[in-house]
Amino acid sequence: MKTITVLGNNSGRNAGDNAILGNLLDDFALKRDDLHFKIPTLNPAFLRRHFGHHRIQPMGLMPWNLALKNFGLPLYRAMTQTDLVLIVDNILFDRKFNNPFVNNLNMISRIAPLCRRKGIPLVLYNCSIGPVEREQGIRALRRVMAATPLVITRDDQTSGLVDRLIPDPPRVVQHADCALNTEPPSAERMAEIIRKEGLFTNSKGTIGLNVNAYIDDFNQTGSVDRAGFCRLIAATADRLIEQLGVDILFVVSQIMDRAITRECAAQSRHPDRVKVVGNHDYTYQELTGLLSRVAVHAGLRTHTLIFCAAVGTPMVNINAYPKSAGFMNSIGMGDWTLAFDGLTEARLTETIVRAFEQRQALSEQMKPVVAVEKEKARASIDMVLEVLG
Repeated sequence: MKTITVLGNNSGRNAGDNAILGNLLDDFALKRDDLHFKIPTLNPAFLRRHFGHHRIQPMGLMPWNLALKNFGLPLYRAMTQTDLVLIVDNILFDRKFNNPFVNNLNMISRIAPLCRRKGIPLVLYNCSIGPVEREQGIRALRRVMAATPLVITRDDQTSGLVDRLIPDPPRVVQHADCALNTEPPSAERMAEIIRKEGLFTNSKGTIGLNVNAYIDDFNQTGSVDRAGFCRLIAATADRLIEQLGVDILFVVSQIMDRAITRECAAQSRHPDRVKVVGNHDYTYQELTGLLSRVAVHAGLRTHTLIFCAAVGTPMVNINAYPKSAGFMNSIGMGDWTLAFDGLTEARLTETIVRAFEQRQALSEQMKPVVAVEKEKARASIDMVLEVLG
């Protein structure tokens, strides 16, 4: 039996993080049946409930586990009593470096030299890195990279950052996000959800929207505040309803975004044409199934865009993260990215309308590219297993 530790945001609050973990476990299971996974988490019960069919060991990160999230005994044990450490998603950055409730890089970098001495490789898998801009963050990232033989990234920004900051860089391979391989649940389960929520009754179609609570983080010029952003999104939804005759489905993929989503929906002049669903009620597979039914989707959260790509739904990226733009470029949809700063109701509406009108062609154009990216994501497993031995 080999043990792999998986470090990521595995608390269950983010459908994108859940999809990364779920697809990672599924992909490894297709290759090996002798693997045991240690997974540090704030919510062991969630992992047991949703991923307990795999051989997993959730490791609590609460004070009674002798931890303050990333600071404490569980992370030390997870990284030093294992055969390999996988660092997934976008958890290596230097923002709030000394806050263990936010920052992972600080503590991982402190344990990484011990992993190196013990011969435990750190592999960055399905990852994005950054931002890393401060001297203490650069030093920490270099300690992690010194114990890392392989970086499997999903964007070219990460490759550039490693080349720029790491004097003796590890092998870097650009593959794809494993969440691209998310499969919707059965037709029976989808019909049950659609019936319960009263969705997709409009013959003109439904357009998906997704928003993010971190407005101040993206708004570099101060051109819009939270209230203004909610007005902009609600006005866009209304114009789409009135111009195209469609319904609107807000899709929440992170629990913390639920409040701002409801603020946006509540300001619509057509409340009977607007629905809200989210991962507080549904799994990442179920959200992907719902996104397969919308005509087009526009969102800020990267993984709502990835879920759409997985099922052939065209998308518009309201660009909140560099990784979102990188993903859109990787599937040939880079022209459908809108900068968050300077975003207007007119520009957002016009872009979504164009995508709606071209939806069939965009879907057909995207599918073969996404198929290649899905294979890249699966190929990452073989590279990790080669390191594991």
